[in-house]
Amino acid sequence: MATFVLVPGFWLGGWCWQRIARQLRYLGHDVYPVTLTGLGERAHLAGPQVNLETHITDVVNLIEFEGLRDVMLVGHSAGGVVITGVADRIPSRISQLVYLDSAPLADGVAQIDTNAPEVRAFIERAVAERGDGWRWPLPSWDELEHAIGASLEGLGDPERALMKSRAVAQPVGVIREPLRLTNPDRERLPKVAVLCTLSLADVQEMIASGLDWVQQLAGPQWRFIELPTGHWPMFSRPDDVARLLDKLTAS
Repeated sequence: MATFVLVPGFWLGGWCWQRIARQLRYLGHDVYPVTLTGLGERAHLAGPQVNLETHITDVVNLIEFEGLRDVMLVGHSAGGVVITGVADRIPSRISQLVYLDSAPLADGVAQIDTNAPEVRAFIERAVAERGDGWRWPLPSWDELEHAIGASLEGLGDPERALMKSRAVAQPVGVIREPLRLTNPDRERLPKVAVLCTLSLADVQEMIASGLDWVQQLAGPQWRFIELPTGHWPMFSRPDDVARLLDKLTAS
């Protein structure tokens, strides 16, 4: 039996893990899907003050107050930055980090800085025009695919309807605040990157290119597993994600 803490990406709450959590519990694991401050059922706590450190603290507090140890910490998309910060704060409580179509960032890097200039401009324009200067509403499907570059593969009408009905505007302070890392013990933790929208060859090419933030994926502590689908595998391939996570507990 393992203990999973599941951290969602932008616009989503702990609800997005329902099918995966149900299967992992059936297999005997303890599962804690996280809803970060200002999202999901905690939307009423949203505000300009919510930033990356808020979300890191959300997960740290969950783990500490629940008394969890040997945690399999899973982060989807932007949740990968959050779990990197959590591992930096409490590495002794983490057994493995799983980046689900996601990646860590280096110290001092903000999530918005990893985007191309035109994508940064698109985000800031949406925040200014539709988000009161501090929140980023869920873009249209066309904008997600073509302006952001997020693959919608595997999202049929039911999945899109579910996501759209429950998505909450993302507090943009989370992507504007640089990640702060100080604990080298984090670096020794085993890490798995589950590749959904990129292949292993794509990642190897990116690492070889010398891009600074991609270098966080290099090193002997990393394993890569391909799970071809779109950017939201908890909707497009939930059964396969659950089976994959279960298998990781044996490593």
